[in-house]
Parts: sequence; C-alpha cells; structure tokens
Amino acid sequence: MNPPVAGETQTFERTFTLEDVRQFAELSGDTQPRHTEPDADGRVMVQGLLTATMPTKMGSDDEVLAHKMEFEFLKPVYTGESITCTSTYDTVVERDDRYEFTSTVVCENPADEAVLEATVAGIIWKGG
Repeated sequence: MNPPVAGETQTFERTFTLEDVRQFAELSGDTQPRHTEPDADGRVMVQGLLTATMPTKMGSDDEVLAHKMEFEFLKPVYTGESITCTSTYDTVVERDDRYEFTSTVVCENPADEAVLEATVAGIIWKGG
C-alpha cells in the first residue's frame, strides 16, 4: 500500500440491484415497502446505509480503521442507477506506526447530483 497523501482522490462506482436491496433488508431489518415493492419502473429505493457501504468499501481498499464517519443523505438512490463516489484525503498526519487522516466523500447519481456526502476520520497502520 502506498502512503495516503493529502489531496489524493479515489473513485468507486456501483449499481445496486434489487437483490442487493432485498439482502440488505433481510440483514438490517429495514423492510419498508419503498425498499421491497418495485415502483412502476421496476425500481426500489436503496437503503441509505446500503448506499453508505460505498465509502466503507473504499476504506477497506486502503485498510482504513475509521473512528468517525458522518453521513448526510441528500437524495434517494434507486436500483439500476450507477452511483459514483469520490473520496479525497483532506489531511494526513504521519506517525511512527500509522497515518491519521480525515477525508471527504461525495457520491453522485448519473445526473451528477450529490446523493450522499460523508466525512471520515481514521487511521491506516503502516505495514498493513
């Protein structure tokens, strides 16, 4: 793993499926009809916390141990929409055994509208 650098960005894209939403509904207990009954276009609304797994996945790629994550859910996400998240390291402080960081994440729908914004603070241990 390369050390994190302030200003560095990474992106991740995902399209949630009906099966993704159904599995998350079963696991989380969030089985509201909006998440289980398709609309006229055959879509369901993706749970906010399922959408929030996108920044979590990105952190996993860098072996992040987050100690604070704040989410703001701005617009609904629907199955079949391609969502792109961009994460930017805002600050990085190097310590003897780790990097401490803060980052900002913005997730957008195909219309380039922000659907989720997040701030993350955590550490990345040196040597994985």
